[in-house]
Amino acid sequence: MTNLKQIQADLALLGVTFVWGITFVVVQDALEGIGPYYFLGIRFTLAFAFLAFIYWRRFTLLNRDTLKAGLLIGVVLFAGYAFQTVGLQYTTASNAGFITGLAVVLVPLISALLSKKLPGIAAILGISSATIGLALLSLNNDFKVNYGDILTFFCALSYAGHILLVGKYAPRHDPVLLAILQIGVVAAVSIICAVTLETLPEQFTRPVWLGLFITAIPATALAFLIQNKVQRFTSPTHTAIIFIMEPVFAAATGWLWAGEILTTRQWIGCLLILTGMLVAELKDSLGTSGTEEVKGTG
Repeated sequence: MTNLKQIQADLALLGVTFVWGITFVVVQDALEGIGPYYFLGIRFTLAFAFLAFIYWRRFTLLNRDTLKAGLLIGVVLFAGYAFQTVGLQYTTASNAGFITGLAVVLVPLISALLSKKLPGIAAILGISSATIGLALLSLNNDFKVNYGDILTFFCALSYAGHILLVGKYAPRHDPVLLAILQIGVVAAVSIICAVTLETLPEQFTRPVWLGLFITAIPATALAFLIQNKVQRFTSPTHTAIIFIMEPVFAAATGWLWAGEILTTRQWIGCLLILTGMLVAELKDSLGTSGTEEVKGTG
């Protein structure tokens, strides 16, 4: 691995993270003119069609085991996007961005529960810091939790499960085909939920078109492609640290675009969440375990 290739890979992943970060506000605006499931269904259908068109030859590698893996990972990924998108109707883009980022911290905790082994010191410190930060960010003055924050926390849990499943199945199957299958499952389940639970608007507003334009190709299809292409040139630790910037970009966009203002207590909570993510991922320098496979949450 050359330093130049690693720098290029890190910059590409930072660009992906930036796109994911700004989508919180864009999606929040779009949801004023369309139901969350229809939005997800159209977004992922466009992304699936785009990738399937480019990588149609990969379908010759499809077998029963790959199909099962893709279906399982896709259902968990759908849960993450569904909780996130519906949650954005009830919370701010800033809160959603930081809470979603907790997935990076939850991975070592879930891994420890599944393996029945205590997480390393870095994971414990990271989880503790992020949990305190989450409380400061999300709890109201009367110590009641925002409904949207609860949904977004379940989104973070789902993304953590997605990271673990990808880490388990990606080495055994074609990663591009696995990504296409995941996106296809999210599209299919979203459409089913939309037809059952929502009404398609007679016409799309400008924020809806903008949201679909930004999320379908750049934030879904291209983001998955770029990550699969460049992550081999950088380390998992580098990738995880770069992805920590997603909630920072989300908060910055919420402040610049939507005029969202965080209180001093909430800024302290954000700082503790970021610290927890960073500590949990600095496993190489601390000699502890953490996530070995990282997937994006945008």
